[in-house]
Amino acid sequence: MAKARVVRTCLAAQSTDIHELKGHVLHMSGSGGSSSEDFSTPSTAAHGIVGRIYGNLGKLMGGKAIAGLMSLAYMVIALRGLGVHYYGILILVHAFTITVGGIIEFPGWHAVVRYGAQAAEARDKPRLVRLLRFAASVELIAGGLAVLTAAVLAPVIGARLGWSQTAIDFAVPYSLATLATIRATPAGYLQLMGRFDLLGIHNLVAPAVRLVGAVIAFALGAGLVGFLIAWLLAALAEWASMWLFGLMIARRQLAGVRMLGSPRGAIEENEGIRAFMIAANADITFGELASRIAPLAVGWVLGPAAAGIYAVAQRFTTVIAQPAGNLGQASYAELARMIAAGGHHAEVRRTLLKLVAIAMAAAVPLLIIVALFGGPLALLIGGAEIGAAGGVMMWLAAARTILLVAPPASAALVALGRPALSVWGNVASSLIMLPLLPLLMIRFGLIGAGYYALVQAIVAAVLLAGLVWRASGGSHHSIAS
Repeated sequence: MAKARVVRTCLAAQSTDIHELKGHVLHMSGSGGSSSEDFSTPSTAAHGIVGRIYGNLGKLMGGKAIAGLMSLAYMVIALRGLGVHYYGILILVHAFTITVGGIIEFPGWHAVVRYGAQAAEARDKPRLVRLLRFAASVELIAGGLAVLTAAVLAPVIGARLGWSQTAIDFAVPYSLATLATIRATPAGYLQLMGRFDLLGIHNLVAPAVRLVGAVIAFALGAGLVGFLIAWLLAALAEWASMWLFGLMIARRQLAGVRMLGSPRGAIEENEGIRAFMIAANADITFGELASRIAPLAVGWVLGPAAAGIYAVAQRFTTVIAQPAGNLGQASYAELARMIAAGGHHAEVRRTLLKLVAIAMAAAVPLLIIVALFGGPLALLIGGAEIGAAGGVMMWLAAARTILLVAPPASAALVALGRPALSVWGNVASSLIMLPLLPLLMIRFGLIGAGYYALVQAIVAAVLLAGLVWRASGGSHHSIAS
């Protein structure tokens, strides 16, 4: 709750921050960056905002589709090589590390997109570089703290989660996998430059490394340590490749400006950036908290084998979950662009309704497929031990479908200059409801985790959608005015 308390004290000024965006239009839909001589964000074609958002989403999801197939492949290999119990330990080690990173990390991609657009519009390269230095410095410092925290806590938490001694011994070096979450600054810069194609390619990096590593570990009979090494290398590749992509585009777009140096001046020339970053960080943290903690809670209450089964169910439902997260990422810049141009409140509502309607129309057939074939497929690839995944899979798939509302709703609230509302919505639906998860599992077993996911999804969707409706009230008046 520390982040929430800080947000409460520093967000009073954020309700008016949206005025700063007037005249600074984000152009985000191009597939390539402009040349170093034309220092600006790519211009958009004269298509509707929903079309541009789904155009950006398509570039992100191109890599996700292939990554999804690779993730199923390495999951099957790991299950066959380790068995459900040790596969569950692998999942718990990774989930713990990523959860620590997600809680302590301090991502700055919202700030890079928002304030970077102003610098790009003014063709002020030094200002943009100082902004990038500031966001990167904050993020990397928080990342270092996350690595240390994971290394210290892993042996203690691991014993309670049922890790083997081998896993506990390897947990300290595996804490470096926390770095996989420390890549928001270059991701934000790539969004600013409209390079959703590179973001889509990046989606392939970790699954590809993990798949190759799983094949090698299985062939060598390397056991749990071999698979942990593969997962660790994939996390480091995920971290390093994003920073390399960002640096590659920055060297082209920001030629003539030294990238390394002091961020001095970034706070003064980007009014409200500290409060905005704290709010956006809290929003991301609480928005992702429930999904990150769920596998750990399953392992804590029911043991590693149950965590492995739950992970299989989660994996099959990511076909619905991944577009949701990327939809929020693709929506933010275009919603901010519309609001900055003086869009009306009614436009925000109409855009959000269209986004959710299209996403739901695409997700419902997938939900039906998961309901009909998810259980038998889990039984086929994992054997009788994994058959129980089918029971919880339907509930998780329904929850993922309902949660399609949440990411674009949160993006709309942040773009409206009301990130505090998104934070409180995510706090209420994630943190406050979290005690319900172990209670349901104690009462109903693993299927209780599915019940919790559905209830949490309904609460999050209703809260965030209602908050957007409230924040965009007064449909006959311009937002910017």
